[in-house]
Amino acid sequence: MGKKIPVGIIGASGYAGAELMRLLAQHPGFDVRFVTGDTQAGQPVADLYPHLAAIGVDQEFVKYDSDLLSDVELAFLALPHGQSMAMAADILDRGNVAVDLAADFRLKDAGQYQQWYGESHLAPELLGQFAYGLPELFRDELPGAAAVAVPGCYPTAAALAVAPLVRLGLIQVEGVIVDAASGVSGAGRPPKAHTTFCAVDEDFTAYGLLDHRHTPEIEQAAGASVLFTPHLAPMNRGILATCYAKPTAETSTEALLAELAEFYAGEPFIVVSERSPSTKATLGSNAAHLTARYDARTNTVVALCAIDNLVKGAAGQAIQCANLICGLDETTGLTAVGVYP
Repeated sequence: MGKKIPVGIIGASGYAGAELMRLLAQHPGFDVRFVTGDTQAGQPVADLYPHLAAIGVDQEFVKYDSDLLSDVELAFLALPHGQSMAMAADILDRGNVAVDLAADFRLKDAGQYQQWYGESHLAPELLGQFAYGLPELFRDELPGAAAVAVPGCYPTAAALAVAPLVRLGLIQVEGVIVDAASGVSGAGRPPKAHTTFCAVDEDFTAYGLLDHRHTPEIEQAAGASVLFTPHLAPMNRGILATCYAKPTAETSTEALLAELAEFYAGEPFIVVSERSPSTKATLGSNAAHLTARYDARTNTVVALCAIDNLVKGAAGQAIQCANLICGLDETTGLTAVGVYP
């Protein structure tokens, strides 16, 4: 493939960062020069994540220093919300491409950060410079972009299911309902009382009722007004989004499936099928599995999407975007084939 593009991972000690390391370790076009993790600085990566030991990841976590950017062309940011916006200007001023996995630059309206995240945006002037990194819906924004905001896992699943139906004029854009369940890894690596084994095992709970912060992002990406209810499922990873809407005209299950299949024709990571999507089927892959139904009794369209929240919902999608930005085939280093059982 020729000379590899040097990249770094800022905030590599979390689950999304670990997934970036796993995928990039075998990427033929990118060379990882550093991985930062301020709380883990000095610790070998394989000590925190032994699953990476066998594939040649021999780096240690280092404390972030902006001078590290002089050795790379592109930086993946896998940081908690609020930290990317504080360093983005410096990264872009140095000429580095920024691929941000946090929510800091996903919303186009700076005022929504105060409403949904409870704090003002620190760099509103940069929002317009970030492409929205959902290639199947916004691919034209990505080639040659200087910065990309990688969508959240819930918005990815919901938008992939709903946006085609909106764009094709098949559903009404008001009153769309999105019920979605996520594995516990979506809550991040740091321990929390509600994500311990005893709290999660044998339980299934809804949270963020009426005010989950991903709501405006789902609406922005899907192009519809949405009532979003997330759920925590007792599994490590995966997201299943079940979305309900009213049709704009007479339709059928067969017609909806045909429209979805045509909309996503040629997309390497999208599987449209009559099968009910399964999170297990997407495990470890960058694939999204979709289906749709029309219920004549209630005059309701149902669209479902399953993804791996750490791959298509985070690290894999970030790499897909980076591939497009850097002129590589977008599938490079990624697979649409899941791990089973």
